[in-house]
This record gives sequence, C-alpha cells and structure tokens, in this order.
Amino acid sequence: MFPDLAVLTPFLLIVIVAVYFHTVTGFGLAMIVMGLASGMGVASVAALASIISIVTLVNSAVALRGNLHHIEWRTAGSLLLGVMPASVLGVVLLDYLSSEAADLVQLLLGAVIVYGGLNFAWRPEPLKKISSQPNFVYYGFLGGLVGGMFAIPGPPLIFQFYRQPMTLPQIRSFLIFLNAVIAGARTLFVGWQGGLTKEIWLLSALCIPVVAVATLAGRRYPPPFSAQAMRRIAFVVLILMGVGLMLPVASGYLFGR
Repeated sequence: MFPDLAVLTPFLLIVIVAVYFHTVTGFGLAMIVMGLASGMGVASVAALASIISIVTLVNSAVALRGNLHHIEWRTAGSLLLGVMPASVLGVVLLDYLSSEAADLVQLLLGAVIVYGGLNFAWRPEPLKKISSQPNFVYYGFLGGLVGGMFAIPGPPLIFQFYRQPMTLPQIRSFLIFLNAVIAGARTLFVGWQGGLTKEIWLLSALCIPVVAVATLAGRRYPPPFSAQAMRRIAFVVLILMGVGLMLPVASGYLFGR
C-alpha cells in the first residue's frame, strides 16, 4: 500500500536532512533515515533499506561529480580489499553465532565505538601522517565485518578517516565513494533476488528530486564550521552510533526480551 501525503511529506523532509548531513560529513544517511523513518509506516524495514541504497547512489553521483580527484585510488583499493570479503564473512558469521554470542559481540562493538568516539571528540587532532595501506585494509575489513553482521559499516570507516591528516573534502569524498560501492553491491544483490518491487522504485523516484537538491545544497552551502569542529561533530555522532548498538542489547537484558 502506497503511503498517503500525511506520511510521505515528513518522510521526504527526513530524507532532505539526512542527505544534507551525509553530503557535508560523508556518512549518516542510512542511520538518520532508518532511525527516524522506520516506524512511520512508509515501507517495511527491508524496503526502506533498499530505498536508502538507491538514494545513496543518487546522492553519491551528484556529490562526487567534480570531486573524484580528492580520492587516492590506491587507498580506496586497499579499503575495498578489506570491505568486500569481510561483508560476506560478517553475514556468514552472524548465521553461526548464537543469539547470546551475537548480543555480546554487538555490546562490545558498541562499547569500543563509544570509547573511540569519546577519545577523539575530546581531542579531535588528526594523526601526524596518513596511515599505511595495510592499516586501511584492516579498517576496511572491520567496516565490512560490522556491515555484514549489523548492517552498519560506517563506524570503523568514520573513525579511520576522521583521524587522518586529510582535508574535509578528501574525507567526505572517500566516505561517500565507499557508501556508494556498498549501496551499489546491495542494490544489485537485492535486484538479483527479485526484491526491488514497484513500490521501492516508485518511492525512490519520488525521493530523487529532493535528494539532488539537498546534495547540491550540501555542496554549495556547507555549515561554517572549522575542520576541528567537523571532526568533533563526526565523533559525537560516532558515539551516538555506538550507544545505538548497545541500547537494544542492554535493555533486553535489563527489562527482559
């Protein structure tokens, strides 16, 4: 059933905010849309995830136009070398873990993310030099593993890039490119399974104009914050992502399942 205007309008407003934030930071689109819109009845969670993937591809195409020179392709290759196989491994690993073990992994992961975010939000100074290629493979692997297990590849990659001595345009371009690759792979896989329904295509088509406008707004009118302030914002959001991972598990044990 297609959502009525009373539901569709706030959903599109959420998409605008999420796309703008994603364009100026390089991450956050899926987190914001899933966090705010998953209970609105716009679409099922699975359909919403597919819409987000398509929206991410449109955002990336507009955001990266003229900015691909910011990406150092050897580093991008190192990241993908870790991301792609680890994404599959994460899905397989989750299938083999018991629910208690998966909960423990999720809780520990959330705690590590919160610790890392607090550490760098307090003193958001970048590293003295760019990390080695094996280090990028390692963080790509972590990002893929987390993405495969919990559908959020962002935290390890955000942590890795926002502590690098790179310019903000470089950081944004790298993260947007990686999000596009992951979204593209997911869209192809869901399409191959026959999961891209008419409803998904129609809702995605309605989102495309506002996505294009919000992306252009993010490119032309970024917030007037310093690089240090943007790093601090990124790590505060990272802390929220870590807390978001921990809360469902912690509340399940505290208040019963």
